[in-house]
Amino acid sequence: MRRKFQVLDDFFVRYRYRYVIGVLFFLAVDVLQLLVPRLLGNMTDEFREGVLTMQGLLHYVFLIIGIAFLVAVGRYFWRIYLFGTARLLDYNLRNKFFAHLETLSADFFNRHKTGELMAHATNDIHAVRHAFGQGIMLTIDAVFLTIATVSIMLTTIDTRLVLLGLLPLPFVALVVTGFSRVIHSRFLKVQEAFAGLTDFVQENLSGIRVVKAFVQEEAELAKFMHSNETLVATNMHLVKVWGLFWPLVQYLAGLSFVVVLGYGGKLVVLGDISLGDFVAFTGYLGIAIWPMMAIGWVVNTLQRGMASMDRLNMIFQVRPKITDHEDMVDVSGIAGQIEFRNLTFKYPDAISPVLRGITLKVPQGMTLGILGRTGSGKSTLTDLLVRVYDPSPGELLIDGTDITKIPLAILRRDIGYVPQDNFLFSASLEQNIGFASCEFRREEVEQAAERAGVKDDIEGFPEGFDTLIGERGVTLSGGQKQRVTIARALIKDPRILILDDCFSAVDTRTEERILRSLRDVRRGRTTILISHRISTLKEADEIIVLDEGQVVERGDHESLVAAGGLYAEIHGRQLLEAELSSDEET
Repeated sequence: MRRKFQVLDDFFVRYRYRYVIGVLFFLAVDVLQLLVPRLLGNMTDEFREGVLTMQGLLHYVFLIIGIAFLVAVGRYFWRIYLFGTARLLDYNLRNKFFAHLETLSADFFNRHKTGELMAHATNDIHAVRHAFGQGIMLTIDAVFLTIATVSIMLTTIDTRLVLLGLLPLPFVALVVTGFSRVIHSRFLKVQEAFAGLTDFVQENLSGIRVVKAFVQEEAELAKFMHSNETLVATNMHLVKVWGLFWPLVQYLAGLSFVVVLGYGGKLVVLGDISLGDFVAFTGYLGIAIWPMMAIGWVVNTLQRGMASMDRLNMIFQVRPKITDHEDMVDVSGIAGQIEFRNLTFKYPDAISPVLRGITLKVPQGMTLGILGRTGSGKSTLTDLLVRVYDPSPGELLIDGTDITKIPLAILRRDIGYVPQDNFLFSASLEQNIGFASCEFRREEVEQAAERAGVKDDIEGFPEGFDTLIGERGVTLSGGQKQRVTIARALIKDPRILILDDCFSAVDTRTEERILRSLRDVRRGRTTILISHRISTLKEADEIIVLDEGQVVERGDHESLVAAGGLYAEIHGRQLLEAELSSDEET
């Protein structure tokens, strides 16, 4: 059990006193509640014997009012310390979970869906919080009140009446336990139906442009109505059981009172017990019913908490594959020289290598162009440079040092990477461009945007750089998104700049303008240009052509065209396409 919640050890050490204080307040409230039936019994006996005066009656009234006040105060504080600490646990566990996800390698996210991880971060953590909040409260309440009430009744009231009155209560506990399991399973189905509905709505709204473009509004509405009907049906399935549960429990609990009224009344008439004892017993019996009802909820809550913790532990036990090496070199930065030494790389679940025998040296300040068909391994090279994946030792070096021995923070700080997927956050344009640090000034953001050729576009927006963009940058055009991501890389002033097919969504004129502005930026820093357009690569100092993971050609633009190989074939085809496009425009 302790190993199951080991990830929370530091939390329990830090907040153990809050739990202790909360439990003490809780027990104090239960003790105070146990005084009331006895006081009512004593008052009844004094009234029946004719010795209860007005002053005595007021004494009992103010005493019960005082107890009620103390109970209210105690309940406030145990809720603060028990439920409040459970909220702190929720906060602590969610922070740990997110922080752990941030350390995991890209391969982990390739194998786990975002929705699955979101369920862990919401439902599972919520269940653990309930186990250590409501679960603890119900457990203490059920155990303490059961032992206390039964002990008081057995020692102060006729044993026969106590045993007969408690006889139906075990059946109450069994019914509650059985119903709790049924309710739990049906509640899970409700959650699944709700998750399906929310997933559908989220996906539909994200793809609303596609829906409208294909005139599928009515079809999507029909799908939504079906999903909504499923949610209502599962909820009604739950409500039917829930509606039967409480009346049945109250009926069984009422049997105890029927037995007490019948047999207890007889004992009062015969004089075996006093009327006050009878009144006190009914009060204690009412208190004893609740723990019997709580047993099922205790088991259910704790089971859900442990099951959810098991699922969370499966994630916590995953170790990041990309980490700082034990023998890291002590460097403050990188200069930018890159060397591949007979590099061969295969993805973890792949059968064959995606790169084979890559041997290449890129001096500091050089611009390297990479051309190749789809799937030839172009982007894999850049993934290895930023250590999304790790090559074998000695196959990739930066500044003569094995890349795995350079601290990750320094490596990624000094490399500006513009991937094919132009991901932008739902924030302002200034925040997206200055994402690498919160210390960038507006002037630096504007300068980076100008170099990327997007400053004029941004200034044309009503809010300028303060413009909030939609989810994943949906309010921007494809070309604008690409140029914003270029600006985000340039503002870091990286020693190595990687542009992975980042001009595909801009026209050739815009591409030429951006490349012109990048000439000064590229000076003195190593640049890697990956593109399917030869117009992007022709000014590179050296160009390599990849085919099926191997370097099949290398040289500058003129020599590769003259060689008549794959590069020349692609060049000729693109020239023809440009001529045809020009003829159509005229």
